[in-house]
Amino acid sequence: MEHRPPLRGAAALGMLTLAAFVLLAYTPLIGAISRRLDAVPDPGAADAIVVLGAGSARDGVLSDPSLRRFLGGLLLYHRGLAPRLILMGPAYEGSPVEAETRAGLARELGIPASAIVVEGRGLTTRQEAALAASRVRELGGRRVLLVTGAQHIHRARRFFERAGLEVVPAPVTEVSPLAQSPDGRLELARLVIQEGLARLYYRVIGQL
Repeated sequence: MEHRPPLRGAAALGMLTLAAFVLLAYTPLIGAISRRLDAVPDPGAADAIVVLGAGSARDGVLSDPSLRRFLGGLLLYHRGLAPRLILMGPAYEGSPVEAETRAGLARELGIPASAIVVEGRGLTTRQEAALAASRVRELGGRRVLLVTGAQHIHRARRFFERAGLEVVPAPVTEVSPLAQSPDGRLELARLVIQEGLARLYYRVIGQL
């Protein structure tokens, strides 16, 4: 005899899913959660600014998160908070190396070539942390301003600290916690949930 799942359970799950969707898309709840999770102190001086990768298209155009992180790093450099700018990001499915694209933009915007360090080998945050730590030690430093998305900063900071660096968080906003549209709020919810699950996973396997 065929066994079917109880209709009441399916209905309850559907109602919970609908309620979660409404809360995330049509209320400021996810923005409030994001602001609470994203709070970090103002950045201070460091030996280098490290800008994590975030993707680029096949024609070399930086993704929106990549451009936001890049501009965040430039602003810190222009504030005189560090003498070196370490730009990260690999090639993505045939695209130019993201770090090299960023370096070209930095030079065009007046950053001296001597202040730019290009590191495009890291495919994951953990790999980027190890590579950045090696480059910073080559420069004779240890303290870094870490530039990445606001939702990503806490996990990235742990990887960089485990690599032996002293980290000053310098997150940039990739999706505003003040987003009013359902699409914006759902994208913010995706980032918050994705990072929460990633942090849980790396904790369980003992890498965070």
